[in-house]
Amino acid sequence: MEHPSTQPLRIAIDGTQSVSALLRVPADAWAGYVFAHGAGAGMAHAFMAAFANGLAERGIATLRYQFPYMEQGSKRPDVPKVAHAAVRAAVAEAAQRLAGLPLFAGGKSFGGRMSSQAQALSPLPGVLGLVFVGFPLHAAGKPSDERAAHLFDVQRPMLFLQGTRDELAGLDLLQPLLQRLGERATLALFDDADHSFHVRARSGRTDAQTLDAMLETTATWMHAKARQPAQT
Repeated sequence: MEHPSTQPLRIAIDGTQSVSALLRVPADAWAGYVFAHGAGAGMAHAFMAAFANGLAERGIATLRYQFPYMEQGSKRPDVPKVAHAAVRAAVAEAAQRLAGLPLFAGGKSFGGRMSSQAQALSPLPGVLGLVFVGFPLHAAGKPSDERAAHLFDVQRPMLFLQGTRDELAGLDLLQPLLQRLGERATLALFDDADHSFHVRARSGRTDAQTLDAMLETTATWMHAKARQPAQT
């Protein structure tokens, strides 16, 4: 459910196209997160709203936004060039509206990968680090780490929030990859969670407990990175 203080916006991507966005700025905001949605559901999905609300409770503002294909009601994700332009426009909007706050970017699955690709091609202005909420390393049933090659061009800290049952990120591939990235990459694993961060009843945990742990991890990591000297 959207919080009453969530503000709807329009973000201009270029002279002809704009997308919807949702801005949530808590009174005690000390950081901001540009939060992109996954391939199958838009910015208002219950998980996206819950994550944004949880971050707000921890003093982190969020700017959620639609990719153009989602805005148009299409089921086919944008090509990377179009998605990257949306990421850059959203980051620029956040930098203006959240001026003075340490800024982070990333997103759920597809949104996180498009953010990292954009960052790898040309640094996102003002972004201190990237947070991936379930990085989609490969398609389901097709293990590979080719999708992550661009991460070696990302010269910013990266936080990977991953479920141990994520069918789009086999740990036998993800963990060695992140080890090769070195200190830039931090992996936070959530036991029994799948790509949607759902846990089975037999795990002894609930989805709400998993989400709370993810939010605490994110806030702690952002706080640490916000205190470090800015990178050029």
